[in-house]
Amino acid sequence: MVDERFDAIVVGAGMAGNAAALTMAQRGLKVLQLERGEYAGSKNVQGAILYSDMLEKLIPDFRDDAPLERHLVEQRFWMLDDNSHVGLHYRSDDFNEEKPNRYTIIRAQFDKWFSKKVQEAGALVICETTVTELVSNSAGKVIGVRTDRDGTTVLADVVVLAEGVSGLLGTRAGLRDIPKASEVALAVKEMHFLPRETIEARFNLKGDEGTVIEAAGTISRGMTGMGFIYANKECISLGIGCLVSHFEQTGETPYGLIERFKRHPSVAPLIEGSEVKEYAAHLIPEGGFKSIPQLYGDGWVVVGDAAQLNNAIHREGSNLAMTSGRLAGETIFQIKARRDPMTAENLALYKDKIDQSFIMKDLKKYKDMPALLHTQSQNFFLTYPQLVSKAMQSFVRVDGTPKVDKEKVTLRSFVSARSWFGLFGDAFKLARAWR
Repeated sequence: MVDERFDAIVVGAGMAGNAAALTMAQRGLKVLQLERGEYAGSKNVQGAILYSDMLEKLIPDFRDDAPLERHLVEQRFWMLDDNSHVGLHYRSDDFNEEKPNRYTIIRAQFDKWFSKKVQEAGALVICETTVTELVSNSAGKVIGVRTDRDGTTVLADVVVLAEGVSGLLGTRAGLRDIPKASEVALAVKEMHFLPRETIEARFNLKGDEGTVIEAAGTISRGMTGMGFIYANKECISLGIGCLVSHFEQTGETPYGLIERFKRHPSVAPLIEGSEVKEYAAHLIPEGGFKSIPQLYGDGWVVVGDAAQLNNAIHREGSNLAMTSGRLAGETIFQIKARRDPMTAENLALYKDKIDQSFIMKDLKKYKDMPALLHTQSQNFFLTYPQLVSKAMQSFVRVDGTPKVDKEKVTLRSFVSARSWFGLFGDAFKLARAWR
């Protein structure tokens, strides 16, 4: 493949890997990036949300040519039972700003563009190449990688593991454990194509305005999980994801969930008449702060999903990936500039940077939330959505029943379902996990 030594090898060409490779290449380091897909983004057909602040730190003028779909001016949160939804809706013209804060993107297109920027910065990017194992010296320090190209070995001062949540490279080398089924969600997504004017009419949008809908409730069948709908220019990204451990326990299927989600009365009108051209499934880290593995060692660092850096509460992943990749690249450059070796002691600077960033502060804030939602999924994703829906229908339905009687019935339904002890206990646990 290549018969030379590099300052750094980056394994993976997703958000985190591209950010790390770009950061180092921009600073003049000799970087090799290896991607097993046909091209960067070839394994990603789904839509996603891009956070501009994180990308601006890497490519300040990205808006000039990046393949962006719509800038988000609206966020909707839905709590669903089988026939209805209770929603929280925020929309602001402030988001129609000169440099918007969030965009919807199609990952296959965006990752390919991102990779081109990495190559323009000077990194060598080789696709259709799988890294089969890390290469270490007699002292246990990682000094390179071995690939599936006739067992070729490539050497470098440091290896950046950006292989995603399901990557086996780090686990095979004993650098981190295989993620538990309770720490990973399996999400399925579809791309529904419609004329642009139809999408804008159905979502009340104009120009390049966009919206995102995030939904929780009975659609996940009592499992910990959420559905989502993103409005793009000429298609709608729709999907749902739940914990792998809950799929195992319940016997539910991902395709069964997404079909149920599409048939929901609040969802079906949005995608009516659409043509489904793409379908994909992928794993998402959900363990939060307590599942983060060792982030560095002798000759290696781990970034993005491979490091379990995902804020499931705020549904943020790409911004954590790009930020961790950038911080890893900056750390490696600083160590190289000092002419110091890539030892665990020196690479600990990467962990310090992560700890000082919003990444660890946010994940630490919600450190107890994953466990609460995972163990109380029946209550938070089934019982309460049904109770809230019934309460709202009673509130708005006018049928001659005195309001005081309706209020009593509603209160009794909550107490009957959870008991006073359960209600106060749930509120206390939620408040404590949110702090």
